[in-house]
Amino acid sequence: MSWFKTSVTGEEPERYVEPDSTPRVKDPSIPNRMVVDKAANKPFLAYKAYRQKQEKAHNEWLERQKIRQEKIARGEEVGPEERDPTEPEEVGLKGLLKFLFYLVVFAALAGKLLAGSYTWNYESRLAQLKSYIPTDQTLFSESTLAKFDGSVPGKPIYLAIDGDVYDVTNGKAYQPGGSYHHFAGVDAARAYGTGCFKTHRTHDLRGLTDAELRGVQHWKEFYANHAEYKKVGRVNHPLINPASPIPEHCKPPKVKNDGKDGKAKEKDKSGAKESSMVHEEL
Repeated sequence: MSWFKTSVTGEEPERYVEPDSTPRVKDPSIPNRMVVDKAANKPFLAYKAYRQKQEKAHNEWLERQKIRQEKIARGEEVGPEERDPTEPEEVGLKGLLKFLFYLVVFAALAGKLLAGSYTWNYESRLAQLKSYIPTDQTLFSESTLAKFDGSVPGKPIYLAIDGDVYDVTNGKAYQPGGSYHHFAGVDAARAYGTGCFKTHRTHDLRGLTDAELRGVQHWKEFYANHAEYKKVGRVNHPLINPASPIPEHCKPPKVKNDGKDGKAKEKDKSGAKESSMVHEEL
C-alpha cells in the first residue's frame, strides 16, 4: 500500500533493493556489471547471449573467407565457398510448396472432423471452378454445326445429342451415304428416343415418355463413354417457344375403346425399346 501512503503524505516510498543473497549474473550489455538472475531478466539475457554467439560465428566466418581469398590469390586450390552460418535461411519454392501441402492436408482433415466433408461441403462450388479452366471445347451455333455434316471432304464430322457435340469422323455409318448420316451436323436428340430419324431431327424433347427419355440418356452415355468419339464442345440452341406444337410421332399410338364410357385411351408402344433396336452402332 506504499502508493496510498505516498498519495496521502507526499513522501517518496522506500526504494526496493534486492538482497545480497539473490543470485546474480554478468550483464551482457555493460561490462563489470551484475544483474539479478530473475525471471523478468531471462529473455533479455538469453537474447544478448544469442547475439554474442551469432556475432562470434560471423567473425570466424569472415576470417575463414579472408584466408580463402588469400589462397585463391596465390593460385592454391580451395574447396566450395562456405555459407555464412548467421545468414537467415530462405524458404524457397520447395519449402513454400511443402507448407502449402501441409496446409491443404490440415484443412481437409479439419473439414472431415468438423463438417463431415474433406471439402467442407463445398463440392458444388468447387465444381463451378471448372468453368474457369481453359479447355479445347467449342461453343457451336446450329448453323456452324451444320457445316460439319461430312459434305466437305477433309472436314471432320460432328453430331450433337442434347447439346453435347461429338466428333464421329471415325464412324463409317456417319459418312455420306452411311446408315446414320442423318445424325451428322445436327442435334437430333429427339430421334434417339423415338426412332423417328427423318421427322425428329431436333433437340426438342418435349412430350417424350419416360421410356423415350431413358433411350436418349442411353445414347448420351454411349457417346460420352465411346473410345473413338471425342466430345468437342456444346451447341447453343435458341429457346423453344412453349406455345409451339410438339413434333408428331412417326408412329402414333393406336386408340382403343374401353367399351364402358366410350372414351379413348392411348397406349404408347414406341419407347426406348424401338429406338434401341433401330439405332444400333455399327
